[in-house]
Amino acid sequence: MKITVFTSNQPRHISLINKLSFICDEVYAIQECNTVVPGQVEDFFKKSQVMQDYFSQVTAAEEKFFKSKDFLHTNVRSLSIKNGDLNFLTKKELLPALESNVYVIFGSSFIKGWLIKFLIEKKALNIHMGLSPYYRGSSCNFWALYDNNPEYVGATVHLLSEGLDSGPILYHCLPNLKKETPFEFTMKSVLAAQESLVSKIKQNEINSRDAVKQKKNEEVRYTINKDFTDQVALDFLNRKLNNQILKETISQREYPELINPFFL
Repeated sequence: MKITVFTSNQPRHISLINKLSFICDEVYAIQECNTVVPGQVEDFFKKSQVMQDYFSQVTAAEEKFFKSKDFLHTNVRSLSIKNGDLNFLTKKELLPALESNVYVIFGSSFIKGWLIKFLIEKKALNIHMGLSPYYRGSSCNFWALYDNNPEYVGATVHLLSEGLDSGPILYHCLPNLKKETPFEFTMKSVLAAQESLVSKIKQNEINSRDAVKQKKNEEVRYTINKDFTDQVALDFLNRKLNNQILKETISQREYPELINPFFL
């Protein structure tokens, strides 16, 4: 079996590539690269002291669940490009990554043109870090916590569509809150998504149930990158949200309607 994954270059993205490499003969990884020190270098997120403070905690949480800046396994063929360049590539340039059995998208830029049509035809799987249709767009699990909705922290595995995070849902993934900090809690949802997806692909169970169409009217918040400002990040950090507050909040809530939920 061959798997193609469109992803990025942070430790969590490399982790997914390497996990997939254990269950197939060959992985084709198209990686859109950003800085590995967000906040310190101007890139997808701006350079500022607030962003450094915020992403230092993101990085610490990521290192708890994923190897820091790991190398790719030997059965991985990789193509590294600048973030946002994906839609400029031709079919010829992406061959033989277009001849796989399974296609996975996790953390890529917005896919358009001939490639999105190809991937939809191939029933490509998208890992959206957020519970769709409730939270869609960018940094969804951050916004769930920002809105005081920790029960909406999770991931959605769905079929790729031309709309952002809007394809039919296969299942939701949620982290069980134990002793995790808020940053670890959201990062644990990444681990839940990866472990469940790899297991379902390996066991040939990924398409064992019909995908469920999303209900647009249930959307709570749709965000884009520019919504995540210094002031928003500072407001969040100043709240000093902790594990106990999260537990108390979740204990008083009911989870939203979930589809074939997987808890970790």
